Amino acid sequence: AYVKRKYPKGLMFHSDRGSQYTSETFRKVLDNCGVVQSFSAKGHPYDNAVAECFFKYLKKEETDRRYYKTFKDLRLSVFQYIDGYYNSRRPHSSLDYMTPLAFEKKYYDALV
Repeated sequence: AYVKRKYPKGLMFHSDRGSQYTSETFRKVLDNCGVVQSFSAKGHPYDNAVAECFFKYLKKEETDRRYYKTFKDLRLSVFQYIDGYYNSRRPHSSLDYMTPLAFEKKYYDALV
């Protein structure tokens, strides 16, 4: 996403305190990209409500409805859900019922 958007400046990556996000390797990737890292407070999942909501819908609308023979099948299904549906066709009430891609375009168009 970072490369696809031509290395945007001023980004923040917010997450819970999972080991995948606190690892030195991951933190170096963010540092190299100039991305500021932000964490939810311990024991406060509502600090990360957007991500929690996304995963709820990913499970409800995609992964819990299918059986995957391989991990590769699961990865492809998740990618197709995110790229082919969630970001491009699924309206979000928090974005004034626009898709994330439409909202992002509107945001960047307003900057010009």
